[in-house]
Amino acid sequence: MHNHYYFLRQLSAKLHERVCGFTLVSCFSQTKDELVIELNNTRESFFIQAILDADFSCLLFPEKFYRARKNSIDLFGNLILKKVLSVRQFQNERSFALEMEGGLHLVFKMHGNFSNIVLIKENSVAEIFRNHLQTDFQTDMSALDRPLDFSKENFLHNQKNVEAIYFTFGKTVWNYLKQKNFSQLDTEKQWQLLQQTLYLLETPTYHIIENRGQFVFSLFPEGEAVQSFTDPILAVNEFAHRTLRERQILTEKKEVLHRLLVKQRNAGSYIAKNKIKLAELSQDRHYQLWADLVMAHLHTIKPGTGKITLNSFYDNAPVEIKMKPELNAQQNAAIFYRKAKNQQIEINKLSESIIKKEKELSDNRVNEEWINRCTDIKSLREITASIGLKIKPDEKTEPLPYREFEWRGFRIWVGKNAEANDQLTLKYSYKEDLWLHAKDVAGSHVLIKYQAGKNFPKDVIEYAAGLAAFYSKRKNESLCPVVVTPKKFVRKRKGDPAGAVVVEKEEVILVEPRDGSKFKV
Repeated sequence: MHNHYYFLRQLSAKLHERVCGFTLVSCFSQTKDELVIELNNTRESFFIQAILDADFSCLLFPEKFYRARKNSIDLFGNLILKKVLSVRQFQNERSFALEMEGGLHLVFKMHGNFSNIVLIKENSVAEIFRNHLQTDFQTDMSALDRPLDFSKENFLHNQKNVEAIYFTFGKTVWNYLKQKNFSQLDTEKQWQLLQQTLYLLETPTYHIIENRGQFVFSLFPEGEAVQSFTDPILAVNEFAHRTLRERQILTEKKEVLHRLLVKQRNAGSYIAKNKIKLAELSQDRHYQLWADLVMAHLHTIKPGTGKITLNSFYDNAPVEIKMKPELNAQQNAAIFYRKAKNQQIEINKLSESIIKKEKELSDNRVNEEWINRCTDIKSLREITASIGLKIKPDEKTEPLPYREFEWRGFRIWVGKNAEANDQLTLKYSYKEDLWLHAKDVAGSHVLIKYQAGKNFPKDVIEYAAGLAAFYSKRKNESLCPVVVTPKKFVRKRKGDPAGAVVVEKEEVILVEPRDGSKFKV
């Protein structure tokens, strides 16, 4: 419930007390989907850290935050040195705003996977943090307040549709009411339970509850709380820190366990394959038999013999022996004995390697159990280092070579630089994708990703073409010619510089350069 309206209502009220009169002195991002804001009143700083990951969105308020020297970018430049006038909570909406000097509003939309931060200037969206959420450019701040009638008359009138009229409760509150057997109560008791629930929501204690190994933030005194708070800032900080630590442990566990699984599969495959080979070698003792038979018949084998058939000692069956005619019988027997000895050496080595792999497989299963039991990052890293599976810093996932946009349900990828253009066009594309580039000037390669069974709509092509024009040397021109062609007609010649390609078939359209946020339907 850390993004629930009734918590944000308490949080925004606390923020209003805490930061009114502070000046926004810094606003930057140094990791994807994370924004850091520093407010200062000449005596102290107050930090807002917004983590808006698709899997976890949360606000937290660290006492200190040190900006990295590299790989960080300044954002929302219009807010710098603007003072916070107030913090406004929108009615029955999971959003609040920092009202700033100059008619600026920084809106925090805490909508789960679609959380975003939107800068509004004079009732118009000026900038958004997560650019791929294009619908946020249509945010109307005047429509964010959603009045709700909590009167008993309204409850009685809509009793059969009560979940719809109390929409701000959301699934969490209604699940709580269902646990209290709300639907089985008579009308008066339902009303009383609603009033009790509203009281808990409006004057809450904040609980961090551990449920099946995961931390849950709750406004209700349900389950066994790990910690409880009366201050919303302290509560959400502790919840975020616990959750992020748990996510970090789970992420590293997943990586290490995946490596162990690969090692186990490889070891199992090696053992199975070499056991078959060992069985074949153990059953095939023909070199030893050949040598013994030749030595037993030295006196009967004539010089220059290339092939001879002799009866086996064991079952009297005929055995055909291939010999080197340039060697005598004793010399051929010596070769067979040497091969038989080498064969035994190979059998011994295979047996040893199988035993070694079986022990490795057993050790990996034990290591897997230890890793699964780890509850803190330090012990996890100690174990992974001890078994040679330490995750090195240079093994982090490389950043994608493109910016991603979305329009009308189509994904649009824009190359970041010349080298990234090559990667985008040669590695990340398919022949069915639509490829775009500003004509006759340097610029980003642009791809509209193909969707099976769908044609590329005209407005999607124009939107992508506007991006291709904007991310090129023609970005300041009123109109820009843009090449449009299926990716299958684009190729790169050996020796061409980064980003240079040959287009074998093309169509050219004229569009206005647009960065995406300025596109109008």
